[in-house]
Amino acid sequence: MSVYSFKTTQRMPISLAESWDFFSSPANLQRITPAHMGFRIISRYHGEKMYPGQLIEYTVRPLLGIPLYWMTEITHVQEGVYFVDEQRFGPYALWHHQHHFTAIEGGVEMSDIVHYKIPLGPLGQLANTLFVAAQLRQIFDYRYQKVEELFGPWRS
Repeated sequence: MSVYSFKTTQRMPISLAESWDFFSSPANLQRITPAHMGFRIISRYHGEKMYPGQLIEYTVRPLLGIPLYWMTEITHVQEGVYFVDEQRFGPYALWHHQHHFTAIEGGVEMSDIVHYKIPLGPLGQLANTLFVAAQLRQIFDYRYQKVEELFGPWRS
């Protein structure tokens, strides 16, 4: 059983309230996801801010433009500190994504911790080695760049 994990950290020159306001809004997910992923929120009743029990439905096109359905649930929220989304239906056997926010001098440090598992046993492990891990790194690299464009680069 191969469960993979990674962590990203980014510092932003904005307030904790401003970062929480932006990242806790499902409407902003598309703004920080590469266009080639074909990410689209399709749920109609998901609400404007994160709350425990919230379900958000998407379509994504991560491979060969083939649309995949993905539903996540926001399972935990501590206002201004963290929230967790977990896949309920979608392309992964497991998807658990923690979003953490910490006020620091001059801004906010945001950390993402992701645990995921690919279905199909050895074929899933091969897929992760060949393209899934690299694609996830690319998505989070893109998010890093978009966040810098939106809020400015961190100046230590």
